[in-house]
Amino acid sequence: MLNHSCVCPAALDRCDRCDLLLDFPGLHLVAVSKARAGLVLEVESCDPVTGCPGCGVIATGHGRIVVEVLDAPWAGRPVRIRWRKRRWVCLEDVCEVATFLEQDPEVCAPRGLLSTRAIRWAIGQLRREGATIQGLARQLGTTWNTLWSQVQPVLTRAAEDPSRFEGVQVLGVDEHIWHHRDPRRRGPKALTGMVDLTRGTHPTARLLDLVPGRSGTVYRDWLDERGERFREGIEIATLDPFQGYKNAIDDQLEDATCVLDAFHIVKLAGAAVDDVRRRIQQETLAHRGRKGDPLFGIRHV
Repeated sequence: MLNHSCVCPAALDRCDRCDLLLDFPGLHLVAVSKARAGLVLEVESCDPVTGCPGCGVIATGHGRIVVEVLDAPWAGRPVRIRWRKRRWVCLEDVCEVATFLEQDPEVCAPRGLLSTRAIRWAIGQLRREGATIQGLARQLGTTWNTLWSQVQPVLTRAAEDPSRFEGVQVLGVDEHIWHHRDPRRRGPKALTGMVDLTRGTHPTARLLDLVPGRSGTVYRDWLDERGERFREGIEIATLDPFQGYKNAIDDQLEDATCVLDAFHIVKLAGAAVDDVRRRIQQETLAHRGRKGDPLFGIRHV
């Protein structure tokens, strides 16, 4: 099936179906091969002209170079993309740009080692599937350091984006303990985590922040930093049965309804049932002992 919607000549025999599987706008799938590391997809663009990023004058083509990036897994196999990038030359004498390569931020960041699709896939696995960096690196066919070096800047920018605090109506708070962390070498083990529990905006609960420490002061300071607009939007505040968090809610979220979260309600209910069961067993055993139950090896005279 020829891709007649593309500006490429029909003689190049582009295939819509292959491009649909590739799913990178502006790029064509040229070839597919199988390597030891997984699948290798060779792609190229069809931009006939482009402007110089320095002066805007139409540049002259100067061949192609191959750049390899990691892509998200396909059919359970790691994928590498070999992108045949166009090299352009600017012929303007006054322009500081001599040569440059084509770039497409929808495909890969400049000098990036992972495609934007692979980064989105990795972050989605971290957020919703409880994956680890080591496990994702194994699926991508790369190393821990390579994957984290590409994912960490994206997560940092997302953490610094104030828009992630918008629309929060149900706010949860709970402690988090790093049991495997030595506080003498890697900082505090106890942290306070804030979660967006608002229904309808996200498929699951969304972690908003993790701050060192477990106290009412830590939570109160975090709420104070969010600003009045954020606090006014909170309708329900859930927490575990810790008085410090309750004091922070009373101080910063006066108009919100304070409730225990479902997990701790079930946990407390289970603990209460266990206490009653143990007490009844102890009373029953004590009563049998007073009546001279043979099970105790004594007889009442």
